[in-house]
Amino acid sequence: MDATFFAFVGLIIFLGIIAYVKVPGMITAALDKRADQIRNELEQAKKLREEAQQLLAEYQRKRKEAESEAANILSAAEREAAILREDAKAKTEEYISRRTAMAEMKISQAETDAINEVRASAVNLAMIAAEKLIGSKVDAKVSNDLFKASLGDLKTRLN
Repeated sequence: MDATFFAFVGLIIFLGIIAYVKVPGMITAALDKRADQIRNELEQAKKLREEAQQLLAEYQRKRKEAESEAANILSAAEREAAILREDAKAKTEEYISRRTAMAEMKISQAETDAINEVRASAVNLAMIAAEKLIGSKVDAKVSNDLFKASLGDLKTRLN
């Protein structure tokens, strides 16, 4: 009986105790439990991957919609800007034409006023010249005769 035999017998007893305590069943149960956990994690990972793909597809769709909406907004803004530009141009032209017409009217009025002022000055000058001329050529008797004729003329006109 040497030491190898006793080591062999100890090994057999150890394996028997392990089998009696049902260690292989525990190991199998632990491995099965771990396999179930891994399977569940794989299923969850698969579900998460599918959800991620759905979210990616949804966000890509939303991005495309946002891009098309942005393009629509941009084109609408360009159209509105063109309309506003044309409107501003028309209003500016209308304003310029009104201001031109007002300026022309003011110029015409100024010309009329200048002509009337020149006429009034000419009439005043003519009256002063006539007054001086009549004053130097008319004496008291002719003056009284003219005054009486003017009074008579005035009376006939008033009646």
